[in-house]
Amino acid sequence: MKISRKTFLKLAAAAPLFPAALAGQAKPKKVEKAAIKGTTDALTAFITKTTLASIPADVVAQAKRCLVDGFGVILAGSTVKGSAIVRDYVRSAGDGKEATAIGAGSLMTSAAHAALLNAASGHAMDYDDTQLSTTPDRTFGLLTHPTVPALAAALAVAERRRASGAAFLEAFLVGFEVECKIAEAIDPEHYNRGFHSTGTIGTFAGAAAAAKLMNLPPAQVRHMLTIASSMSSGVRVNFGSMTKPLHSARAAENGLVAAELASRGFTGGDDGLDGQWGFFQVLGDGADLDRLIGKLGNPWSIITPGVSFKPYPCGSLSHPSMDAMLKAVVDHDLKPEQIKAVRLRAGNNILDPLRYGVAKNGLEAKFSVPFLMSAIILRRRAGMREFTDEFVMSPAAQQMMQKVTAVHDLDIEKQGFDKIRSVVEVDLANGQTLVQPSDDRYRGGPDNPFSRADLHGKFDDCAQVVLPQNRVAAAIAAIEAVDTLPNVRQLIQALSART
Repeated sequence: MKISRKTFLKLAAAAPLFPAALAGQAKPKKVEKAAIKGTTDALTAFITKTTLASIPADVVAQAKRCLVDGFGVILAGSTVKGSAIVRDYVRSAGDGKEATAIGAGSLMTSAAHAALLNAASGHAMDYDDTQLSTTPDRTFGLLTHPTVPALAAALAVAERRRASGAAFLEAFLVGFEVECKIAEAIDPEHYNRGFHSTGTIGTFAGAAAAAKLMNLPPAQVRHMLTIASSMSSGVRVNFGSMTKPLHSARAAENGLVAAELASRGFTGGDDGLDGQWGFFQVLGDGADLDRLIGKLGNPWSIITPGVSFKPYPCGSLSHPSMDAMLKAVVDHDLKPEQIKAVRLRAGNNILDPLRYGVAKNGLEAKFSVPFLMSAIILRRRAGMREFTDEFVMSPAAQQMMQKVTAVHDLDIEKQGFDKIRSVVEVDLANGQTLVQPSDDRYRGGPDNPFSRADLHGKFDDCAQVVLPQNRVAAAIAAIEAVDTLPNVRQLIQALSART
């Protein structure tokens, strides 16, 4: 259906600012400085006391879905240039053979370096899942990429310790939940000022997962959390470069190192997340303690509000706009030569991170409005094969990008940042203008989730760049049965290209 932009904005302005599903949520209760108390205690208790037997079945089932997605993007991401550079760095270190870096050029290395390389691969394509927020005060309603740091750290320690698949799954879930609840609690200023939460807060996921597998006692977990607080880093200026995946990589590695040091008696300051000089105040200007204390596993973030699986290997905040462009192209069977100009109207919450104009390589393309629209127009898809330097620099892509403009729209911005809102306008050569608003029910999110077939299809697409096609189904089966495996190395073998 074609509607004018004026009509769309009039309808949108009449809609409530906060969706009904969030209407009953309490407003944030930010606590600052010395008044921040109890978060270190709460995290310590959760990490040391949680067992797989106490975790609800639906949480375990969703964790396996996250692992299918996570292992798939690690395999695919292992093939890109940035991952190859990290692999060369790890190989040059020549350290112990404790754990496996899976995927292209797989190798045995130290647990810390295996975590580093697997997590670098997992975020290399920006194809890994995204944590959703429970309340609309967070930009885009999105927080971290929760699976990869927890997965990579847990897998490395589990392999070194010859742990069972169930122990690995337990550690993964503990790390995942710790990351999500810290991300929920910290003041949004943490992200808004330029920290990349997957790097900063993902460090705690890696630490918690490692600590669980290492059976650290409460005193050592407390020190570990403080050590992790000092090793937490990652800034958003690196979006569109190889360093963005390095944030996830260092999160997994640094978290694991924090647990290793604590296990050997290394100490940190008291109450590392609390008080005037703790993590929440220093990196976030405070926290909403009600989102963490008493909330760990109550409910589990992996279910409520859930996670979003990515249909495109680029930043989540562009996906609704890309789907809107795809709908316009398919509904009207548009050919590239029919398109005179395209405008993506959105607020700065979307346009600021999508900061590249005409992209010059595959990494910039992931944060380039002109490329994201152009790929859909030219190929009617934007998958791994589109986010390559070759396609980005092709004459067709470079010429189409010149026709696409990002427009800061104050009317859209005034509706709030709780949803990823945008409007695609397409001017045709025949003088007609098509207007396509984005859909809040974006693909892969809890309101429009991937089916099991969708998830398996994504894994197949990712894995077949490394695994023989006849090994893909067995790899999925091993992931989905991980809690029955006596040794996590059976899972690693199923994910290996070598029999």
